[in-house]
Amino acid sequence: MAQIVHATGHLKINAKDAEALVRDSTDILGLHVTRQTGNQTWLSSNGRAAELVVIDAGENSTHTIGLEALTAEDVRSAASRIEEAGCTIVADGPSLDCMDDGVTFTTPEGLRFEIHTPIRDSIFQPRQDTLGVGPRRLDHMNILTPNPLATFAQLNLIGDLRLAEKMVDNSLTWLYGGNRQHHVIGLVKGQGPGLHHYSFEFVEFNMYCRLGDLLDRKDRQVLWGPGRHRPGDNTYAYYLDTSGAMVECSGPMASIADEKYFKPRVITNLERPGNVREMNVWGSPAPLEWRQHFHPFAAL
Repeated sequence: MAQIVHATGHLKINAKDAEALVRDSTDILGLHVTRQTGNQTWLSSNGRAAELVVIDAGENSTHTIGLEALTAEDVRSAASRIEEAGCTIVADGPSLDCMDDGVTFTTPEGLRFEIHTPIRDSIFQPRQDTLGVGPRRLDHMNILTPNPLATFAQLNLIGDLRLAEKMVDNSLTWLYGGNRQHHVIGLVKGQGPGLHHYSFEFVEFNMYCRLGDLLDRKDRQVLWGPGRHRPGDNTYAYYLDTSGAMVECSGPMASIADEKYFKPRVITNLERPGNVREMNVWGSPAPLEWRQHFHPFAAL
């Protein structure tokens, strides 16, 4: 049976300086503006109408995590499970007019999600003019939650997100959806609720060189990477955007094709320095700034 949540959908971010974040997202990451309406600017890396939505606000915070279902029937099925999961519906209908259906809910931990139908996509126009690197698509997001076991139970019941891999102490948990990539959502145990990072997919390794040079021109730098994660087997590099959110540029992930015989991996080696290669097979450890990063969710 197909899972309700198929893939990552979109991300809404509140920004004190929305103009700076839009400029950052176009000139460095390489997204393009698809619409400016009211206090929102929609950006995309491909033919989709929106992947990143920047909201002009009085604070820097995460507004909503969008998760994509394939049909309106799947959205309605998710909506029917929200109260059972102990969560609260705050909007029953799509938040953007490029979706046919959607339902937005909050969790007791203070996280806010929207499960929605696919965003309009001009698949024959995937590339647009950009000054930045130019990723392929919005790939995944990692969120901070004080109770990852509860958040996993909620997302599993509502959206049928399933366990791919986790740390034995639940400090990191990776959940996969219907597209079968290793994870579309990662759960980080810590102060919360918050966003740890959002990720766009890079398809060529030389894109990391371009990223580093663009950051250097603005007197900024890569926070961690390039490297290769063992969970997901994807290459990566991280930097901070102008709102203080962490952006991961990620290579393509491993996929769970043979789900019948797949068994989630539990990482038991948690002590440094022996566990460094559990997170980066090339050996450089995650810096303190990465391990302690926190971008808060907007107050509900």
